[in-house]
Amino acid sequence: MSRIAKNPIVLPAGVEVTLADGEVSVKGPLGTQKQALSRDVTVHREGAQLQCKAASGSMQANAMSGTVRALIANMVVGVSKGYERKLALVGVGYRAQAAGDTLNLTLGFSHPVAYKMPAGVTVATPTQTDIVLKSANKQQVGQVAAEIRAFRGPEPYKGKGVRYADEVVILKETKKK
Repeated sequence: MSRIAKNPIVLPAGVEVTLADGEVSVKGPLGTQKQALSRDVTVHREGAQLQCKAASGSMQANAMSGTVRALIANMVVGVSKGYERKLALVGVGYRAQAAGDTLNLTLGFSHPVAYKMPAGVTVATPTQTDIVLKSANKQQVGQVAAEIRAFRGPEPYKGKGVRYADEVVILKETKKK
């Protein structure tokens, strides 16, 4: 059995889990999330804990038991605490402004970039060079952050561009005569 799947998922107060035919539904103060289960994995509820087990002894079932356990644990944390991703803009004239569910970016192009947030993700700009994304879905907030970073990733000579707040960009040395 997977080492990750051996750990039980502890359910905090205020989080309800429904195990239906082939689907897990997690409901909490920040919303509801659903995940389809693999046929290789069984999920049991034991009091205020969930346990994921491989249905058979195959390698596929063993791998999926750890994956399903991680997905359900992420859903539990998402509906109780939520996830947050911070981005930073580095460069002269690089600015961000949140207007409702749209993020307006000025990244040195000849045109402004307007990124429409998907449902479930909220954006805030505490300063012109900081972006804060929040969501109950870990996968979704990470994907949105990656898409925003892809507009202009950090370049290796001056470090200009959109980067994660905790990202370290190693700068290259310039050419010498």
